Amino acid sequence: MFNSNTPVQGSLLISEPFMLDPNFERSVILLCEHNEEGTLGLVLNQPSNLILSDLLEDMQNERFGLYFGGPVESNGLFFLHRAYDKLLSGTAIYEDIYWGGDFERLLLLINEGLVQPDEVKFFLGYSGWSPDQLDQEIEQNNWAVYRDFDSTLPFVHDGEDLWKRALINLGPKYAHVANFPKSPNLN
Repeated sequence: MFNSNTPVQGSLLISEPFMLDPNFERSVILLCEHNEEGTLGLVLNQPSNLILSDLLEDMQNERFGLYFGGPVESNGLFFLHRAYDKLLSGTAIYEDIYWGGDFERLLLLINEGLVQPDEVKFFLGYSGWSPDQLDQEIEQNNWAVYRDFDSTLPFVHDGEDLWKRALINLGPKYAHVANFPKSPNLN
């Protein structure tokens, strides 16, 4: 059903509509690392019922939700941001999107109201693939690779909307998939 483009760091992976693995059902993943040692990414559109202040006592702002980044190291807290001008740290992975950085500075900026929810996303865990594993899954048409996207897309907070927008932006060949029901028997 999907294409078999080669992923690179900063690519989005969009799951095929009926993926059986519940960790990746209707998911959009931003690849933070992709090299000969393997691949690491964060699921952008699986919100949890938690907010950042549930984990951190010092957090005064209650507007920052937590997302499930994937099934690996689910106790770990990770973040993406587009506030390099304020945070002055992070690894560039796509135009105006950074992974990680000075966490203590970020918390101070959030508490001071200088970083907003549309500038940062927090994740519990990450998604990981061993060398060549992701390439095999792409060959099996489990994922579409999206390389040229608007840098605001990963910061969309509505999970279903993010998945649909990513598919539609891939072009007419994939746009119809965005309207598939979650359960094929509802068709």
